[in-house]
Amino acid sequence: MLDFSQLRCFVAVAEELHFGRAAARLNMTQPPLSRQIQVLERVLDVQLLERTSRSVRLTAAGRSFLPEAQHILRLAETATHVTRQVAAGRSGVLKLGFTAASAYDFLPRLVTACRTALPDVTLSLREMVTKDQVEGLLSGQIDAGLIRPPVSHPELDATRALAEPLIAALPAGDPLAARGSVSLGDFSGAPFIAYAPHEAHYFHDLVVGLFAEAGVQPSVRQQLTQIHSILALVRAGLGLALVPAAAERLRFEGVAFRPLDLPEPRPAELYLTWRRDHDNPVLGGLLRVLGTMDGP
Repeated sequence: MLDFSQLRCFVAVAEELHFGRAAARLNMTQPPLSRQIQVLERVLDVQLLERTSRSVRLTAAGRSFLPEAQHILRLAETATHVTRQVAAGRSGVLKLGFTAASAYDFLPRLVTACRTALPDVTLSLREMVTKDQVEGLLSGQIDAGLIRPPVSHPELDATRALAEPLIAALPAGDPLAARGSVSLGDFSGAPFIAYAPHEAHYFHDLVVGLFAEAGVQPSVRQQLTQIHSILALVRAGLGLALVPAAAERLRFEGVAFRPLDLPEPRPAELYLTWRRDHDNPVLGGLLRVLGTMDGP
């Protein structure tokens, strides 16, 4: 049976056409080098080299075998490198779920950072709501997900990836748009575009909780799921809204964004989540990249 050490010895001699130089290249002495060539010739049952006291030449069989031996060694080196890269989390594929709102700012920054730090890693991206991501993690459909809290399933682990403030989204012609910032009290009795309680329950609960704590009750006109849809109704003048700061990246014409003054920070959070028993080494690389990223 062929042995990699025999192939390396043959290739070195065939390329150098000199046993002394080949032995030095392989950091070995000539006698074991000669024995390796002899064993290889016995295995193949052919003569690969013609040796004299003054020269070494390849036989016809040797000339034919040389490129094949070189190819086998390159494949072995490539396989070894790729396997080590995958095991170290520096190469491979990771299926990553994300919510639509995370794609406004955070996801592009994460992808850019991964492409720089992990150029041999492929991210297979899946847009999914949080509930579907949790199901996808448990079924193995995705390896990791960017989801809204809480992350309470016992089979999942998570780390906070992002905490961004809520900001006010106002029709450009609204008097509040002339101010540098707004408070929760400014929404009292004002027409308001709210989040749907079931389909967008995270943002619904967050905003409802803020208003309840402040004793403020806006006049809810519509309840929607997607942030870009909410901004479209704000632009149409149907009401005010509270959205995560990344929504400003959408640059909706006719919508003014203003900071929201709060007694205490109540950010919108995003968590990178994965199965506790995952077996994808790339996840470790993704977590390292995440640890190097700045906030919004």
